Amino acid sequence: MRPRDVAALGWLWRENFLPALIWVKEAPAYRGEGGFMITPAEPFQRFANRILPANLSDTVYFRFQALARASRLAKAHSLDFAGAGQQIVFVVDGATKLVAHASESRDQIVAFQFAGEVFTVPGPDNYSYTVSALKDCDILAFDSAEFLRLASSEAGVLHHLLENTTLSLRRCREKTIALGRKTAGERIAVFLVGMAERIGVEQDGRLVLELPMSRRDISDSLGLTIETVSRQLSKLRDDGVIETVGRSGVILNALESLRDRAGFLREAA
Repeated sequence: MRPRDVAALGWLWRENFLPALIWVKEAPAYRGEGGFMITPAEPFQRFANRILPANLSDTVYFRFQALARASRLAKAHSLDFAGAGQQIVFVVDGATKLVAHASESRDQIVAFQFAGEVFTVPGPDNYSYTVSALKDCDILAFDSAEFLRLASSEAGVLHHLLENTTLSLRRCREKTIALGRKTAGERIAVFLVGMAERIGVEQDGRLVLELPMSRRDISDSLGLTIETVSRQLSKLRDDGVIETVGRSGVILNALESLRDRAGFLREAA
């Protein structure tokens, strides 16, 4: 068994009176309102399985682990990276939103993130930024400069970061076009299509979404009022395109019909 495999098992044995047999690096975690520190062993293992190449040497593996700062956030609480510089964040489980703060207490939801996704929290510039939990979640944070220095000689890690950055830019462009040129109905359709791609679960030929964000979050993200969001969802439901289940469940009955309503450019036949 490789050293990294032994370390990954440490979190399991810790509760079974075996702490002396396994040494797991206790990297300190950031604390946010409602957040508390957790051992990074299991969260980091999930990050490694998703991001790091399988052939990475144990030495480099443990260097990445030493950079990791693990935190657990309760729903509706936030993590503030003020003074920490730019961060690379991995959502271990749960869901979050990245919020930008401008003057006069004006906030803007920049993006939503879900389990298994990596995103960047900018350092303070013209705005400050926080990561807020849409539901209870665990996250890992890395100092961006230190992470990139370590990753500079690891092609597999850099390739994943490039793919992730490209995808994030695509979503940013989509949102910019939606906010600047699209109707309320098109914005809701774009939002639901995007959620289908990221968290949709197929059931009986339909896609089921369990949306962790509130209607207010959706409206803030899309530059609409809560009333407008509710009206547009009701219209889609009345047209048979979607079904709603409780406060957060949405069933997409006709994804192609939803795409037709999103204002995407269709190639000429």
